[in-house]
Amino acid sequence: MEQNELLERITDAVRACGEIILQADRSKGCIDEKAGHANFVTTYDRKVQQQLQERLLRILPEAVFVGEEEDSHAAVAEGYAFIVDPIDGTTNFIKDYHMSAISVGLARDGERYMGVVYNPYLDEMFTAVKGQGAHLNREPIHVSSEPLSNGVVLFGTAPYYEELSRKSFEMAYDYFRQALDVRRSGSAALDLCSVAAGRAELFFELRLCPWDFAAGSLIVEEAGGRVTTAEGGALTLNQPCSLIAVNGVGI
Repeated sequence: MEQNELLERITDAVRACGEIILQADRSKGCIDEKAGHANFVTTYDRKVQQQLQERLLRILPEAVFVGEEEDSHAAVAEGYAFIVDPIDGTTNFIKDYHMSAISVGLARDGERYMGVVYNPYLDEMFTAVKGQGAHLNREPIHVSSEPLSNGVVLFGTAPYYEELSRKSFEMAYDYFRQALDVRRSGSAALDLCSVAAGRAELFFELRLCPWDFAAGSLIVEEAGGRVTTAEGGALTLNQPCSLIAVNGVGI
């Protein structure tokens, strides 16, 4: 299948699943807890994931599907793999705080190949194809050219990783002293896209899973930014890691 057609069909599937989020009834009866403090999953996470799995595998039947809400995850080192977070920002979704996204990364032979992140509340569809640049609603986007001293820093710290909380806020304070200000949205996928779109200059989080960043990290890179682990290493799609995304201007 031709690249543009593949991306178009993926974005159509993601947009359709966004309707599930928009029409959701966020009653308490839809919420379950997972391991760790304030780690939630809703019936809508599962509904969106099921719909995405059905739709995406119709588009690319040879791909494996790796979704956050699965109990076990397929290997992604060979062939095509969809790496999916059905609702990134579940607590935001529960609270009707409109910073949640569907994140779909497509890997090819273990490398990030396509990325789609969709905020249905704002109807913002971020996309990237390896080597083809990044786009928001079909318009090209690029990271900002501002130094950190004139920039905004985004960060995440999941409450269920309690051992990382203090260090995360200490890092945020250090960046706060160097930048204009800091923000915490509750969605790593959308924070990455904000860096890609030039809305912020840096994003960090000390532990993310591949479905959190498989799409957004490619979007940042294709927008001209740089993404590494906090230690400066390469991202990996087979296990959690830390992440820092920057606009490429020295910090």
